[in-house]
Amino acid sequence: MALLGRRRSSFLKLAALCGVVWFMAVFVLYSDDASRTGPSGSGSGSAASGGGAIEYETPRRLPLEGIRNKFNQFIENARLDANRQDPVAHVPDVNFVDNNRLEEDLGDEGEAGAGGVEPEVDEPPVVKTAKETVPSKPSRVQAQSPIGGGLVLPGVIAPPSDGPGELGKPVVLPKELSPEVKKLVDEGWTKNAFNQYVADMISIRRTLPDPRDAWCRDTDRYLDDLPPTSVIICFHNEAWSVLLRTVHSVLDRSPDHLVKEVILVDDFSDMREWLSRVTRTFFILIDLYVTYVTAHTQKQLVDYFLAYPKVKIVRAAKREGLIRARLLGARHATAPVLTYLDSHCECTVGWLEPLLDRIARNSTTVVCPVIDVIDDNTMEYHYRDSGGVNRLGTYDSGFDIWGGENLELSFKTWMCGGSLEIVPCSHVGHIFRKRSPYKWRTGVNVIKRNSVRLAEVWMDEYAQYYYQRIGNDKGDYGDVTSRKKLREELGCKNFRWYLDNIYPELFVPGDAVASGEGKLGVPDQHMFSQYWMLSKTGEIRRDEACLDYAGDDVVLYPCHGSRGNQYWNYSDESHLLRHGSSDRCLAINEAKNKLIMQDCNAAVEAQRWTFQNYDAAKL
Repeated sequence: MALLGRRRSSFLKLAALCGVVWFMAVFVLYSDDASRTGPSGSGSGSAASGGGAIEYETPRRLPLEGIRNKFNQFIENARLDANRQDPVAHVPDVNFVDNNRLEEDLGDEGEAGAGGVEPEVDEPPVVKTAKETVPSKPSRVQAQSPIGGGLVLPGVIAPPSDGPGELGKPVVLPKELSPEVKKLVDEGWTKNAFNQYVADMISIRRTLPDPRDAWCRDTDRYLDDLPPTSVIICFHNEAWSVLLRTVHSVLDRSPDHLVKEVILVDDFSDMREWLSRVTRTFFILIDLYVTYVTAHTQKQLVDYFLAYPKVKIVRAAKREGLIRARLLGARHATAPVLTYLDSHCECTVGWLEPLLDRIARNSTTVVCPVIDVIDDNTMEYHYRDSGGVNRLGTYDSGFDIWGGENLELSFKTWMCGGSLEIVPCSHVGHIFRKRSPYKWRTGVNVIKRNSVRLAEVWMDEYAQYYYQRIGNDKGDYGDVTSRKKLREELGCKNFRWYLDNIYPELFVPGDAVASGEGKLGVPDQHMFSQYWMLSKTGEIRRDEACLDYAGDDVVLYPCHGSRGNQYWNYSDESHLLRHGSSDRCLAINEAKNKLIMQDCNAAVEAQRWTFQNYDAAKL
């Protein structure tokens, strides 16, 4: 009987809990219905773009039952925005999962670019194509459809013409935003480290001015028989509008016969999985939001690109990082030239032909466009004045996530008989972020790990200078045997040759008169807590920046090698650092937090400096 009583009590508690949960669900749905049928909010704002402003209504709250319709409309707007005026004359392809049988058809091409090193990448399913009838792309519309109970959602992808951001102009949000809009703006910054709210307002096929001069526009400038390329774009939890804008800029501004395929490599985007874990306690209501709002890189991405048969989607089975994701894309590429782009870029008109022309003339050439800056806040496009990878081997598959791949490519290209060129006739915009929004491996400094691998393979005896900067703590950088073997097989030159012939203006730490921390004469006062160097020419250097004094504050300024404001005369006897042009001495203020200039006096402790590793013989 006691057992039965306990069971009955448990059943009653469970029934009561279910009743409470049901009541909460009904209450939330009733509240959403009330907010939908009641008066709408009055908040409003504007987004300035060039010469005009766009007025939009700020929704107070989106009903839960309208969330699925909201995202479906979001995708539909993107389709309408992306529609081309020219009709589709052929039956487009439909993507399906092949479970890795693609390599049976690739033959030797599937291994192109491996450089004798098998990338250590888990093989995921890959998207292939089969003929099937799908609806043609609809016509563009200029009006935006109402979403979720008649509310117009600000920030959905807008059609081109006079819309925000056209011709690369900035979109400036008003200073006073409603709480709802401010929350959306903040969430976009948190997830992407750029203003996703503004990015979503801009057409995914926005117009950009032609940055080329008459010389670059000359069609006779380039060879007629240029090789086609596979454009590989890797992404991880990328914003929908920015990813689509990248792809459309490639398709719209490249000659059709020169782009064999666009390979999108999904580096295990997991935003939906992460949100599901966080919101699982809210049961099925929040799961609806997670499924239909955050899964934009999954089925919605495949559905969207059904009308674009050149676009293939490859998904990594686990988080690989930029370098291994690029290698994964290269394994599925079929064109003789590989072009890598980040997933937050915009290609300008005429960007591709100059790059392929240089490669067609010399297959050992590695080319790069002029990288223009897309403002991370306003999405303004800032133009910069512009006035042979496969044979040399691909990226180091041991590199984690991001960092070091650009230096390795430079060292390997030049030292192993190729050349690396910036092509001024080619412009590609890139959103430069002030921080990385991606998750890193716990407990591993991936940039340091990649840099140590780079130094071990390519920098010879000069690697010691990098190791000094990190306290000679190399950590676990993995096995680099295969990379050293590749260097030997290619007959690459030594790093001394690279410094003498490719980068002779680089300051070599070994030539420094002194290096290490700069200390005051007062015990335990380490003003220069970072690694500093005193050069033969009297520069106090921190990498490529020098202490500079022009009469006001002592500042760090890019080293120019002309002495002047950056010339300091150090005496090992008096320990004074005398500034050449002003004849005053470097000192520290009383609060010990700022460098100042004073009339020279060796008796003043605040002016007495001692450098580590001082060697007067190098003067």
